[in-house]
Amino acid sequence: MENCGYVFQISGIKTCDKKRALVQGINKLGGKYIGGSVYKHGITHLITPQVLSSEKFLAACAAGKWVVTPEYVLDSVKYGSWLAEGPYEVAILTNSSTSFHPVRQWREKVANGKIKGAFQGWKVLLIVQEPTKRAMFRRLLNAGRAEVYNSPPPSYTSITHVLEKPVTESSKSYTAPCYPVSHIVQHLFGSNLLEIHFHIREPFAENKASFPKDDLSNLEAELKSYVTKKEGRPRLYFLEFLGYHDPYHPNSQAIVTDFHNVGTMIECGFFIEALDSIRSVLFPGLLPPATYLISLLEYAQQGNTTSVFLRNFQQVMDSLLITNPPWLAPSAVKKYYTQVLQCPRCKMGLWPFLESAISYCLSRDVTCHPLPGPDLPTLVHFYCDIVALCLKLFQGELFALTTRDFGLPQGTQVTSTSTSGSLMYGTFWTIWERSTLLSCAVKRLIHLLLQAAMKDYTAGDDKQKLDLADMLLQLLTVLVEFWCQQHLRLNRSLVERGLRDLSEHLSLISQDLSPAVLVELVARVRSTRIKMVMADGIFRNLCCRNGFTLGDEPLSLKKMVLSYLPALGCLAQGPSGAYQTNCPTSHSCTGEGSGCRTQSSSVNETCLERENIPKGLHRVNAAGETLLHRACKRNQVETVLQILARPGIDVNVKDHAGWTPLHEACNHGSTECVEALLHHHPTPILNNQVGGVSPLHDALLNGHMGIAKMLLEHAGSVLLQQTDGDGRFPLDLVSAPSQREELLQSTQVGDLTLRNQVTEVLNLPLLEAGSCLLGHLLLSYQLERGLPGHTQPGDKPHSLGSKLLRALEMHSLQTVTLGWTDQRAVRLVEDVETLLELSRGEHQEKVCLAVRECKGENTMFLMEILENLRSRGEARLMWTEDGGSEKDLTA
Repeated sequence: MENCGYVFQISGIKTCDKKRALVQGINKLGGKYIGGSVYKHGITHLITPQVLSSEKFLAACAAGKWVVTPEYVLDSVKYGSWLAEGPYEVAILTNSSTSFHPVRQWREKVANGKIKGAFQGWKVLLIVQEPTKRAMFRRLLNAGRAEVYNSPPPSYTSITHVLEKPVTESSKSYTAPCYPVSHIVQHLFGSNLLEIHFHIREPFAENKASFPKDDLSNLEAELKSYVTKKEGRPRLYFLEFLGYHDPYHPNSQAIVTDFHNVGTMIECGFFIEALDSIRSVLFPGLLPPATYLISLLEYAQQGNTTSVFLRNFQQVMDSLLITNPPWLAPSAVKKYYTQVLQCPRCKMGLWPFLESAISYCLSRDVTCHPLPGPDLPTLVHFYCDIVALCLKLFQGELFALTTRDFGLPQGTQVTSTSTSGSLMYGTFWTIWERSTLLSCAVKRLIHLLLQAAMKDYTAGDDKQKLDLADMLLQLLTVLVEFWCQQHLRLNRSLVERGLRDLSEHLSLISQDLSPAVLVELVARVRSTRIKMVMADGIFRNLCCRNGFTLGDEPLSLKKMVLSYLPALGCLAQGPSGAYQTNCPTSHSCTGEGSGCRTQSSSVNETCLERENIPKGLHRVNAAGETLLHRACKRNQVETVLQILARPGIDVNVKDHAGWTPLHEACNHGSTECVEALLHHHPTPILNNQVGGVSPLHDALLNGHMGIAKMLLEHAGSVLLQQTDGDGRFPLDLVSAPSQREELLQSTQVGDLTLRNQVTEVLNLPLLEAGSCLLGHLLLSYQLERGLPGHTQPGDKPHSLGSKLLRALEMHSLQTVTLGWTDQRAVRLVEDVETLLELSRGEHQEKVCLAVRECKGENTMFLMEILENLRSRGEARLMWTEDGGSEKDLTA
């Protein structure tokens, strides 16, 4: 944005079509548009149809910017390039019908270098109690290059102006002259103020009346209800189960059949004939004796049966499931299925049988008992069919739970079943494990899923794929959705913790797999909830493997923009061969007989490094401070370097109050420790705030200019955009002009370094994998969290999306969410605020130039997703501004 010579804001245009035409014209000619209802210092032009009493107009006048009419853009579009601004500059018509040009007066002085702003040299003590008004006046004074201080002023500063609202007797105690805030306008317009009757309205009079702060608590309740409905909706639909018969409906009659001959044929070894007899008598409500099916299954496991017998046996089991679905049946039928679906020799239950079937298909010897082969093609296909049968059974149980909770189309009847006694619960969770998502069986299933995905990926096109990975992925999805629906209404925090554990587990056990395998796996997931969890865990693991640590705060759109997007630059610079991990993982032994790797090398390495481990590395004190915190406070740089040399060290670890080691080093002036932290790879998070205090704020508040310059040279101008709890920017904390210039010079160095840091993509496959995962994550997050839809001018003013946008335009994010207890509602407000920030052109620097210009398919698609997000935010913001939310200065 700073490289563009035409950066616009718009003020006073209430018609959406007119504003849209202006924005399109600006973009067509290569300019930039910044939305929002407050003045932005980076603009070069302000478009307004007339002189206004708004913050934008007065700030642009004080800063010496061009203030032009809308015809300037419209005529420039017709001409095909930017015209001269002079003829379009806004003027004030006085009562004598003469033109008065206060904007031109200040603009020419700034352009000629005589002054930097209309309030240059002012050192203002601003006494305004209301925080929002005070922030507005501060922006206006800063636009004119005044230095603004809160009460009481610093002792070393000589105040030249005291601006107060309202003016009180106590203000006379200051040595500097005291003025009402209307003195700002009087200074800008001089004696012409009285002639043109230019007065300023009470700030936010219309807006605050339309959305008072008392309604913010009601907004939280509405958002909470909205999020609850989005979370509780079903993600998977199985319409094929709608045609299943209910064999226990009163109108149905069971058919009595004599299976005595079948038992005799099995005893005589005529298994094929016995199977044909059972196939011919399968009716709803009729269950053949479990012992017969068990004997036929044992015969099928021997490996010397024909493929025709195995196929017919599978057809019998499928027909049995269709005619007697257990999710529509009483507990006796469920018990029947548990007797049949287990190993006929070991009889240890459904999960050991299912695990053995999967292991056999993966050519592994780890089965409940030795099986012929392995790799007998007919038996492999038979066990794949068993897995498919179990998947259909569990899908049916989830279908019954979903239809019971959310209803079916009119005329459809489904019997309510008890999920506590479901086959799914009994198979994958013991009675002691039901409060956790990651039971031993679920963990084992995930491990087998990753093995199947790797086998499918390495098989290529030459070998026939069995779609085992797809079936296991669908099975895992059904299990997670089933468990979440069971616990969501009663214990939402338990569900959030379970999904977070699943993400962490996937992140850990996927370290040895190629990102291409993981990306392909994520793309197959049907549930948006599971896709979001998997993509998040795998993306964080991919970044960690390549030296970029991401924070552990809950997933949000803000986190993805501020943390995940910069990580793409790290992936683009990843070393070739980054698909292989550089360190052994402790999760390699995930179960008995799972092929544990030898640990001698890691043990020897541990023994050699043990002497270099700082004493007390993993201990925390009562405040939650680690040894790294304490070393940074004391500027013990050698200890810091020893700690940072340890693999896996979290440089962003927080104490109980949320302070990081970088915060402590900046607060205590530990310059050498700050330097060590900034040179560590991955670097610490520099924009992390605690109570509104960032590391840069911490350094400036304590007078550590050297550290502040070091931070700015490392991260650039993005750090200057943060405000603290009082709405102060970092430069507001510096009084001396020379110090401000030094900080700005350091900022320029940082911006230049960042622009030159990543100039080309060195690892395109790794970047493509990361872009694909992040694309899936952004899309599934929007669908899963339910960001309010596009807000259009025709929307009702009392709709939830309109209320939320109004609240954010009239109040700060902190004000809107002050006192809110539901963190899901808070995250939703943060997401919408991030959308609005994207629409204003903020956070563009988060994606490095090399990534933005990459021609990889996945990376280009990710850039399209980000552009779509920006457009959505711009549409919301444009409509909201047209509704009259622009802030007016007060007298």
